[in-house]
Amino acid sequence: MTHHHGEPAPIHYCPVCATAVEQRQAFGRARPVCPACGWVHFADPKVAVAIFLVAADGLLLVQRRHEPMAGAWSLPAGFVEAGEDPRQAAQRECLEETGLQVIIGSLHQVFYGRQHAAGADLLLVFEAELVAGDLRPSDDASQAAFFGASELPGLAFESTNAVAQAWASPDGML
Repeated sequence: MTHHHGEPAPIHYCPVCATAVEQRQAFGRARPVCPACGWVHFADPKVAVAIFLVAADGLLLVQRRHEPMAGAWSLPAGFVEAGEDPRQAAQRECLEETGLQVIIGSLHQVFYGRQHAAGADLLLVFEAELVAGDLRPSDDASQAAFFGASELPGLAFESTNAVAQAWASPDGML
């Protein structure tokens, strides 16, 4: 369940003994703590993955079908499910959004901090190599295309902009 702006719903009761929790200082900050059994709630960060794939035609981007930033372009990306390997999540998201099968390579960059209310706290950007598939947008993407360094479209997020601009710069990364 989510609360306002994609934030997790507040914790009201202890999941161990069902006692109403109290806000107390615990481990350096105010957290929900059970006064009966001592259980302490630690909020887990939301984690997303994106792929950085450059082929002969340029950088792979998808046009966002939904808000936030519907119509703008981003790296193929999505949330990591609980218990899912982030590299497998990156492969899954790429296939779902673009129809392309990729091999995930090195961790390219890590971004911290929510760029929008329903976004991730951590974004892991992986380098990817194209293996197979026909480029076709699906799922959260209304379009999918490769762009040359001088023809980048309107980009959705600071993270996509940072990766794309570094790649497109004259001394950019390959």
